[in-house]
Amino acid sequence: MSADYDITETLDVKGASCPMPVVKTKSAIDDLAEGEVLEVLATDSGSMSDIDGWASGTAGVELVDQQEGDDVYKHYVRKTE
Repeated sequence: MSADYDITETLDVKGASCPMPVVKTKSAIDDLAEGEVLEVLATDSGSMSDIDGWASGTAGVELVDQQEGDDVYKHYVRKTE
């Protein structure tokens, strides 16, 4: 995997269903500094669209990548301000 970001922190929300992955992602991103990247590990397939939609509608965050694995969905969110 060639990525142009370094993961600062990993948030494990496996087993949580909507809306908890987004709620916990928002809480965790608030604790990061500008430019840092949060990796979110989720098992809820809805988190793909939920986190994408949340990041699109939220100032100060950017969804840099999403990966769909066998059982785990990975989301990479950068704090931009």
